[in-house]
Amino acid sequence: MIRITGPPSESECLLCGYRSMLLSDIIGVCVGCLRERGEEALRIVEGRHEEVRRSFGLPPRPPRDPNGIPCNLCECRCRIPEGGYGYCGIWRNVKGRLEPRPGHGKALLHHYLDAHVTNCCAAWFCPAATGQGYPKYAVCPGAEHGYYNLALFFYGCGFNCLFCQNWTHKVLEQAKAVSSEELVSLTLRDWRITCWCWFGGSPEPQLPFAVKTSRMVLEEKPEGRVLRICFEWNGAGNPAMIRKAAELAYVSGGNVKFDLKAYTPSVHKALTGQDNKLVLENFEMVYREFYEGRRDVPVLNATTLLVPHYVDAEEVGRIAEFIASLDPEIPYSLLVFHPDFMMSDTTVTPKKQVEECYQAAKKHLRRVNIGNVALLGLHEAGLI
Repeated sequence: MIRITGPPSESECLLCGYRSMLLSDIIGVCVGCLRERGEEALRIVEGRHEEVRRSFGLPPRPPRDPNGIPCNLCECRCRIPEGGYGYCGIWRNVKGRLEPRPGHGKALLHHYLDAHVTNCCAAWFCPAATGQGYPKYAVCPGAEHGYYNLALFFYGCGFNCLFCQNWTHKVLEQAKAVSSEELVSLTLRDWRITCWCWFGGSPEPQLPFAVKTSRMVLEEKPEGRVLRICFEWNGAGNPAMIRKAAELAYVSGGNVKFDLKAYTPSVHKALTGQDNKLVLENFEMVYREFYEGRRDVPVLNATTLLVPHYVDAEEVGRIAEFIASLDPEIPYSLLVFHPDFMMSDTTVTPKKQVEECYQAAKKHLRRVNIGNVALLGLHEAGLI
């Protein structure tokens, strides 16, 4: 498996020769070449993505077998050959039938209790931390100390982010198969659980399970019990499934977080291996379907991880402009990056880049937050 480790060192763009300690060897090209010489630059990066995926035993590209079974759960739109797996590694073709790796009625996930107020990206405005929506959506008018989020970490993803902060979702053989009944029973027995958060990986490949299980717990919980359903995802899922999930968040007081990783298609594809067209379309769909009906407790928010050099003020400014074209009040968080996975050869987001991105976002949006700020202090102190 490729794994780049060690302290940052100066790297060179393979196309234009630009040199910087913020360039990543795994990508191999600079952000300028990705924007200006997209096809040529992506040919370099695509081979890196394929090599990374092979090291985890995952299909290097979404399968396109003309005789395979179509899977329409995410942007990949795989056609899975007999005996093969889809790009996510979750769905497979078993004798002409589409089946999930853990079997029908189960999902590959890890769950744990996360005490409020958690490090959730929505904590700066959500009911669990602020009491917004009390008493319908919160158990008290302030922070829900003494209560918990049931964190539901899905294995598998339709993206292949080279900077992934939760890359262990690719290690599918370590995942536990969990049933809907197990999660519902656990929650109903513990009154301290006031929200569920489906994340990962990303929920899209196992979204049918998440929707089914969320409906079960909302139907079976006692009347009046606060239980918010939240989703954190890349957003490149089947629009019909995305809508079903967003509706559950809407009715329960939860929220849907889209991780808008970049705006320029070639930059997005270099970082994630996939296009972002469906992501933006789904974001707009969730806004138009649900946002106006619950403005006081936002059902929709976005985050962007500030990958050094690549996700700069230009990318953030264009993302913020897109969000503002829908509504400038939609909450938006900028997250400080820490080196991980295949991009451990770079550094924490430089403070200057964070400041520039924040100002670019504030030109368009009224509610902008910076997350993971502690990393800046640790970086400056030379601790990471």
